Amino acid sequence: MKICFATNNVNKLNEIQQLLPEGLTLVSLQEIGCTEELREDQLTLEGNSHQKAEYVFQKYNIPCFADDTGLEVFALDGEPGVYSARYAGEGRNNEDNISLLLKKLESFDNRGAQFRTVITLIAEGNIKQFEGVVKGEVIREKAGGDGFGYDPVFKPEGYDKTFAQMTMAEKNEISHRGIAVRKLVDYISTHYKS
Repeated sequence: MKICFATNNVNKLNEIQQLLPEGLTLVSLQEIGCTEELREDQLTLEGNSHQKAEYVFQKYNIPCFADDTGLEVFALDGEPGVYSARYAGEGRNNEDNISLLLKKLESFDNRGAQFRTVITLIAEGNIKQFEGVVKGEVIREKAGGDGFGYDPVFKPEGYDKTFAQMTMAEKNEISHRGIAVRKLVDYISTHYKS
C-alpha cells in the first residue's frame, strides 16, 4: 500500500519510515507533487492534523496521514501546545522557541510537561485518529545535539537524558510520535492489505 505522509519535515519522515512495516510505501508531499504549504490554522492538534490530511486526500486522491505535535507545559497552562512550532512568532526557529520557553519557566519549580502527537489517517473514505503521549519535564539548560524541536530540553519520565541525547531508535521506542505511529501502523496492518 502506498501512503502519503503529509509533511515536508525530513526529520519526521525519517523517524516514521523506520517504524513502518514492509509492504507500506511511504511517499512524501514532494513525491506526489504537492509543493504548497499546508495550512495549520485550527485551535487543536486534532484539528490541524485532520485539516492537513483531508486537504492532501481530497486534492491528490491518495491515502494519507498527517500529524500535529505539541509540547504542553503544565505550569504554563498547556503552552506552547498547538503553537509549539511558532511559539516565538512566525519566522522564528527552534532556538528562539526554546529560549522563550526557558525564559517563561525561569521562576517555576514545577517543570512537568508532556509531548502529545495526534495523527489523522484518511484512507478509502475512513477517517481515524491516533494519539501518543509521553510525560516528562523541561530541564533548565539544553542537553544533547540530536533530535529537533524541543528535544534538547525535554527529559521523559524515568530517563536521565533528554530526547536530544538519545539515538533515534531509543527515542522512537518511547516517543509520543512513536506511540501514535505504532497505533497507526497496527490499524493499517489490520484493515488494509499491501
